[in-house]
Amino acid sequence: MNSSVLLTYFENRTREMLSFAKSLVEHESPSTDKAAVDRFGSFLADVYRELGAAVEVFSGGQQGDNLKVTFGDGEDQALILCHMDTVWPVGEVARRPFRVEGDKAYGPGIYDMKAGFLYTVEVIKAFKHFGVSPKKRIVIICNSDEEIGSPSSRLLIENEARKSKYVLVLEPSAPGGALKTARKGQGTFELKVKGISAHSGSDPERGVSAIEELARHILTLHGLTNYETGTTVNVGVISGGTRSNVVAAEASAKIDVRVPDNDSMKTVESVILGLKPTRPGITLEVTGGMTRPPMVRTEKTAELYSRAKILARELGFDLPEASTGAGSDGNFTANLGVPTLDGLGAVGDGSHAVHEHILVSTLPQRIGLLFRILQEF
Repeated sequence: MNSSVLLTYFENRTREMLSFAKSLVEHESPSTDKAAVDRFGSFLADVYRELGAAVEVFSGGQQGDNLKVTFGDGEDQALILCHMDTVWPVGEVARRPFRVEGDKAYGPGIYDMKAGFLYTVEVIKAFKHFGVSPKKRIVIICNSDEEIGSPSSRLLIENEARKSKYVLVLEPSAPGGALKTARKGQGTFELKVKGISAHSGSDPERGVSAIEELARHILTLHGLTNYETGTTVNVGVISGGTRSNVVAAEASAKIDVRVPDNDSMKTVESVILGLKPTRPGITLEVTGGMTRPPMVRTEKTAELYSRAKILARELGFDLPEASTGAGSDGNFTANLGVPTLDGLGAVGDGSHAVHEHILVSTLPQRIGLLFRILQEF
């Protein structure tokens, strides 16, 4: 496929792309609102079916249902991951409607990551327009709960990844349009401390402060952070006590963990789950765990990236790579040993922020790259 012909095709479709992007944004889909996510899923299913793709619906239980979209034929499979859920509540679009200002298209969820659905729809349309077929059967997982750890969709994602030659994750790019070839593993833990209450004035020696105990463990936990290796542990929420004149009987902390590799993950998880009381009269309870394994840059992923970089150069743009501390569903697929390219989605800024936007001028090249990957690989 001639690169200039491909780019011209997508450039001529920019107005239609923005119209569809507006529809995507206006179908609000916060993770915790099953009805809203399911409405968005139903909308997407109709769009894909009209393009000739097969759509299967998988129950998400308390979360929204998940979609498996299949386009093309062939024994080999390429997997694309997109998540339907956003961090924005229903009603946010009324406060911040979709709009285009210069080269920026704004709207809740457009960058993270509803533009990914725009990419997939445009690529399928391009295959049909040019009368060519992808090298492999394309499976697109549209999952409902990525922003909350993918509890209902992880098994579906992993099952399809095992059948696939490679995985493309249409999460937003890193700064500068970079692909994400490595992501940290992430975990969430909660530490609950129980002590012994007492009057802090008349008999404080009879109490054992849960807050003091928690403070000791916070220092231990933050001491696990090592910026050189990339491990970070953050106690982000604490609570405890009832009144200033009462020795606190209870306290708790919520802990965020980010690790660069599996060895670091095992080490940090072992320390947190192995916390012990430092004084008599104290009991500890630790819950939670690692929610996403690290996405480690492997030789196979590096090879996939190198090939994508060549295709990007043919389309007229550079394609840097980056690593990030944030997780995605690509962590799951990479952990299975399947070559995974992440950050193939929108170029822009403002993930989870009110200035969230995509750069309109990058759409033809980025969608062209996705098309070329699926056509060539």
